[in-house]
Amino acid sequence: MLARLSIRDIVLIDRLDLDFANGLAVLTGETGAGKSILLDAFALALGARGDATLVRQGAEQGQVTAMFELPADHPAWTLLKDNGIDAEDALILRRVQFADGKTRAFINDQPVSVQALRALGAALVEIHGQHDDRALVDAATHRRLLDAFGGLETEAAEVERLWEARRAAMEAVEAHRVEVEHARREADYLRHAVEELSQLAPEQGEETALAERRAAMMQAEKIAEDLKDAHEAVVGHASPVPALGAAIRRLERRQAQAPALVEPAVKALDAALTAIEEARAHLDAALQAANYDPAELERIEERLFALRAAGRKFNSAVDNLAALAKKYAADLALIDAGAECLSQLENAAAEAETRYRTAAGKLSAARRKAAANLDK
Repeated sequence: MLARLSIRDIVLIDRLDLDFANGLAVLTGETGAGKSILLDAFALALGARGDATLVRQGAEQGQVTAMFELPADHPAWTLLKDNGIDAEDALILRRVQFADGKTRAFINDQPVSVQALRALGAALVEIHGQHDDRALVDAATHRRLLDAFGGLETEAAEVERLWEARRAAMEAVEAHRVEVEHARREADYLRHAVEELSQLAPEQGEETALAERRAAMMQAEKIAEDLKDAHEAVVGHASPVPALGAAIRRLERRQAQAPALVEPAVKALDAALTAIEEARAHLDAALQAANYDPAELERIEERLFALRAAGRKFNSAVDNLAALAKKYAADLALIDAGAECLSQLENAAAEAETRYRTAAGKLSAARRKAAANLDK
């Protein structure tokens, strides 16, 4: 019901606030008392065409606010939701008319189009003037009026729900039919792809791990080559160890003859020989630590090549190949189970159709009965 009407700067009205109680409210007065002004102002709040002449002389703008208190099942709340407007305890329509002819519309203090305000106003109020029966001849309102007269709002809402369920079930059937048909066209490709990817058995993160292992092994290979060269210089055919040993032995035989002359040289050569032996020991240990299996490196390179070739073939990142294999397998399973699943969806759609038609038939009969009573 209309709970409050507030008017500011409209025609002759400077400020007016009207509060309405439950039940019938009647505004009376002589011709020219201002009843039409009230109705024009109220219509403006409901979405009627704006008019600059409605603004009180000397004011820049006029404003009309109408507050409604509605039951929870009133259709106006649905219109509010459809327009993305938050519902509050009361429904407030506000219209601002500017002196230049422009207007602004608000619902619960949220700006809206005049069309949205007009649609909501039509769901809230019917204004009847002399010879004015527009709502009664508007076919869009007949069914709602008939349901209200016959007390059939609950049954009508249930039929609407069943119709939505029927529509959803039919859409599910069509969507699944399209999926199955697409999968059938791709069946040969899918089987080949699933077989190839199953044999390859890619794993997420495998490419990165293999690439890192390969880089480490290739780096170790380069280091090992240098270590081998150094080891060869120490212990190979060009090693200084034999010559140093022979030199030390010859000098030791002369050491008694001239100790002061020979002994320092022998000690130095002996230290050099010891250092070379220590270097050989370090090189042996380093070579053992840097050792790698060339066969393993080859296996890693072959695996990387296979994974990347599959990625190019299936137009997919290597990391996504495992998920792609699962998807292809699921598509194949859809083909195999598609007919059975489609049959189940079709049965569900048929049941939804039956429930809808049964309820709609009962509602139609009840409406005919209510219409007959309305005609009396």
